[in-house]
This record gives sequence, structure tokens and C-alpha cells, in this order.
Amino acid sequence: MSDYGKPDINLNLNVRGLPLSATLAINELSNSLRQQGKKVYKLGLGQSPFPVPQSVVNELKNNAYQKDYLPVRGLPVLQTAVAEYYQKTQGLTFKANNILIGPGSKELMFLIQLVYYGDLVIPTPSWVSYAPQAHIVGHQVHWLNTLEENEWLLMPEELEALCKEDPNKPRLVILNYPNNPTGGTYTLEQLQELAEVARRYKVVMLSDEIYGETNHEGNHVSIAKFYPEGTVISSGLSKWCGAGGWRLGTFAFPDSLEWLLNSMASVASETFTSTSAPIQYAAVRAFKFGIDIERYLWNSRKILRQLGRLMHEILTDAGVRCAYPKGGFYMFPNFENYRESLKAKQITTSDQFCQRLLNDVGVAVLPGTAFGRPAGELTARLSYVDFDGARALSALETKPSDYEPDDDFIRQHCGENIIAMEKTVEWLKS
Repeated sequence: MSDYGKPDINLNLNVRGLPLSATLAINELSNSLRQQGKKVYKLGLGQSPFPVPQSVVNELKNNAYQKDYLPVRGLPVLQTAVAEYYQKTQGLTFKANNILIGPGSKELMFLIQLVYYGDLVIPTPSWVSYAPQAHIVGHQVHWLNTLEENEWLLMPEELEALCKEDPNKPRLVILNYPNNPTGGTYTLEQLQELAEVARRYKVVMLSDEIYGETNHEGNHVSIAKFYPEGTVISSGLSKWCGAGGWRLGTFAFPDSLEWLLNSMASVASETFTSTSAPIQYAAVRAFKFGIDIERYLWNSRKILRQLGRLMHEILTDAGVRCAYPKGGFYMFPNFENYRESLKAKQITTSDQFCQRLLNDVGVAVLPGTAFGRPAGELTARLSYVDFDGARALSALETKPSDYEPDDDFIRQHCGENIIAMEKTVEWLKS
């Protein structure tokens, strides 16, 4: 076929060669392998295994007729519900009009990078999309390497060292906890010390707390408690409410960052216009909580806490280094202790490790390189979500309120994840 008349390939340099998001790519590959009849343990995509609470689903049904464009910043009653949620759960005060609703927190993160003038600071390992978004908009990215001995958390002295290099440079620092990919979280003392550094250098802190309500002990605290004037809190419905595909995210701004909110709202008005009306109405019910949602969260945390514990135990008993998960549904093991035996299998990078693990065992995980780690570091992210969350919650509802899921319960209702870990260990030792 002739190329005559076909437009030349002319792409923005910032997107040339940009691959599909690693998490979405592994999910599509896993689904494709399953359709071919292969057994695949899906520990790649971080999608909540739990259903959307029924009361929230009912609200969506009741508001399916809502068809009007809503205000750019969001449905006022939803803005109020989100502001009241922060007041009720953490004692944080936000004006309702300082809540920005978007089609997923991912989109709002892209907008803040687009409108903010300054460097983006990302601790590694970090969620897969922070850096590609910065690359798309042409932002300078500063990676802050964290240490495994600190459970991959950003330490105040590490942030201080970067800021001291150029004290007056504007910076947007992303703090994500409970963390994707490690499952780690911060102590109150660590948050206070990070806040002191951020305040000293007038850092804008984007606190990605999308997993806040999945803290395994239910005691998440926002850094906005200690640095309210410089913190934007990012959240949404995808993780704690099981509604990833609904695409609803929230940003909460203090008055001092209203200039940032105004600019984001202006860009939003020229791009996505407003978030889906029926979903915004349904989200009001989610953020107002209630006994049913409290019970849903309490039981979800129980399952994740005990599943994470058992998976961590299987790995560490086999000599795999791994920080203990404290929130979300992730772990970030380091297989360094198996370097020599893996080398014998021609595996020397995290990408090779994940490719072979999928091919040999059928366990789909993501390499550390997808999260900003060096290629030669034998790290990977496990997302322990390969189970029927609705079935597990229903089974837990039949137990006494003080029942803590034991190993038998976890193996019965979340068994694919356990089998995947046992097969991984067997493969490592073979």
C-alpha cells in the first residue's frame, strides 16, 4: 500500500515512545493469558477486590437520570460532604468550595502538574504514573531515593538535603501513604518532622492519601494536620470504596493555595468540563459514611491485614526481604538474597525476574523499575487482590464482631494469593 497522501508521524516529543501504564499493561496481559487458557495469578493491577457498598450503588441507580453539566469544581452537596468527611474523620477544616472533584484523582494529579511552576519531587519507589505525567507536561523530576532499612519511607533529612541545594526553588513534593508500592505508612513523629522541613522551604505538599481509609489499623493521619497551609490532600473512591472504574477523585485545598485551585479549575473547564453527574450524586452517600460503610471498611481492613501478614510471613520465612505492609494491598519484596540462584537462570534485572515468574509460574507482578528503582535491583510489587472481595466480606459477616480472620479463613477466601506466594517461593528455591 502506497504511503502517498498519508500524514507524516509528527508527535509531541514528550509523548514519543511513552508506553502504556505498567499497571494497566500487566492487567491486559494477564487477562489475555487467561483467555488463552493459562493459569495466571493476578497480582499486578492494584484494583480493590471489594465491591462498592450497596448503599452507594443504590444512590447511583437512583440518580441515573441526572444529566446536567455540574459545576466545574464539583456538585456543591458533594463538596460539602467531602469537607465534612475530613472534619469528622481527622479534624481538618476545609471550605466546601475548596474541594475540587475530578474524573479520578489521576486526572487531578495531571492538572496540578500542568499548572504548577516548579520542580516535581518524587520519593522512590513511587506509584507508576507520577513521573510519566511530569514527562508529558515537560516538568523537571527530582527522584529522592529512599532506603530499604527505612521501609522505603521518605525521611525528613532526605527532603532537607534536597531543599538546601537551592532553598528558593519552587517544589511540589508528592507524599503517598499508605504507600503504593510498599504498603508502608508514616508515624506521627515522621509526619511532624517532614512538615517542619516543608514549611521551612515553602514546599507545596501533594499528599496522595487515596489509600488512607485502607490503613490496616484504621488510624490514618494526614500530614495536613501538621502543615495545613501547604498541603493538598488527594483522595477519591477507587481504593477504599472499591469504585476504581467509577473515576471520581477529590483534591482538598487550604485557603493559602486557592491560587493553585483556581488555575486547576480553569484548565478543568477547558478539558473534562465536569465529572459524571450520577457518580457525583452517589459519592455524596459514600463520603457521608454511616454504619454500613463503617462496617464495610472495618471488615475490609481485617481481611487485608491478615492476608498481608500471611503473605509477608511466607516470603520472609523463605529469606525474601520485605517491609511489613501497614495499609492498602501492596508489598515490595526484594529478592536480593536469591541473586546468585536467579543469575543461574539468566535473571539479573527486575524486568527479567517478573517476565520469568509470569512465564514459569503464572504469577503476574510488576518490576521495581516501574516504580523508579534501578534495573539491577531485584525488587517487585505484589498487589494481593486476586480474590472475591464480596464473598470474603459475606463470610466475615457471619462471624462474631471481634473475630480476626485466621489462616484457614484467609486460605479459603483469598487462597489464590497464598498459592501464588508459595509457588513463587518454590520457584525461587528450585
